[in-house]
Amino acid sequence: MKVLKFGGSSVGTPDRIKGVRRIIESKDSNCVVVVSAFQGVTDELKKICELASLRNDEYNTLFEKVRSKHFEVAKQLIHDKKLTDLKEKLSIVFDNLYETLKGVYLLRELSKHSLDQVLSTGEIVSSLIIGTYIDGSKYADSRSFIKTDSNFGFAGIDFKQTNSLINNHINKEDKVTIVPGFVASNLSGDTTTLGRGGSDYSAAIIAAAMDAEVLEIWTDVDGFMTADPKNVEKAYVIENLTYSEAIELSHFGAKVIYTPTLRPVYKKNIPVLVLNTFKPDLKGTLISNKPADIKRSPIKGISSIDHIDLITLQGAGMVGVTGTSMRLFGALAGKNINIVLITQASSEYSITFAVTPADSVLAAKAIHEEFKTEIELNNELKVLIEKNLSIIAIVGERMKNTPDICHSF
Repeated sequence: MKVLKFGGSSVGTPDRIKGVRRIIESKDSNCVVVVSAFQGVTDELKKICELASLRNDEYNTLFEKVRSKHFEVAKQLIHDKKLTDLKEKLSIVFDNLYETLKGVYLLRELSKHSLDQVLSTGEIVSSLIIGTYIDGSKYADSRSFIKTDSNFGFAGIDFKQTNSLINNHINKEDKVTIVPGFVASNLSGDTTTLGRGGSDYSAAIIAAAMDAEVLEIWTDVDGFMTADPKNVEKAYVIENLTYSEAIELSHFGAKVIYTPTLRPVYKKNIPVLVLNTFKPDLKGTLISNKPADIKRSPIKGISSIDHIDLITLQGAGMVGVTGTSMRLFGALAGKNINIVLITQASSEYSITFAVTPADSVLAAKAIHEEFKTEIELNNELKVLIEKNLSIIAIVGERMKNTPDICHSF
């Protein structure tokens, strides 16, 4: 059994959905197909929410635009009684969406809980349309079997319950099963989401739970590249990566695959194949535990993250003092600040870490609160912030076994 995930660009138009069906029909194994919302729909739904929370009546116009778009796609792909039945299902989903939006409008408040209810609509209606379009497919609502905590917007998975439920809800003997990505539910049954890029994660969770032979991520690029082709003209596709190499490249800016996706499949040693929906004959990139040909360069690829702030906590008050790192990163974790990179001087005189500009001010405030005595009273520590930087990561698992590798840079 294979698990296939198709991103928003892959299902952006009726013609692209027809291409997706051809790919699915070409498979000689039974498939679970995880689909994203149509291209651009998640951003449109978010904007609708924001307009409603501001009591801007334009949200009605944009809501109708999104609704009409899905009904038009359904009309172009599906006919006869199947279309009638599908329209009834879509109407229920959009009616529920509108009720949520009215609540946001009246309360002038957009909670994370409400936002999840709205954003989940994209994947739900996309999967309903594609599931109806592909003859003989079964539909499985991911909210029934992917269970999470109540951290709306970026919910954590209850893997023990989820793995059991997946195998109860999805039958390996079914030729094609269609599943909405990104969407889950908490133990109370409220809809939750897995964060932007969560459809990749949904597919990986299902693949791991069902011991799939492979997870195929179908997107709009040829695979992982040796560098960003926008910046490097001669960049080319990397044919093979280890899990750790793919995680590093993804973390440091290669926006090919959602980084948490690799955790469940890595544990089960399930290979991941990244493929281009619009060029299905290309080999793509295979991610597995097998190292590449040792004759090739130990450097697999270069990735980067722009618009980064670097924050340094430094001073004599850190030298020889136990627990400083725990206090620092505990304070940052308490504010839900995501740290991109960490480095510490061997002398213990400083700790430096990278965050996005959106988190920079909050991080500095958290540090000042935690180390108020050392900074303000004892003058033993200080906080430095460097803005508008970039992180460049050179990735290759064999670099650690190659002498003098840094000299070549």
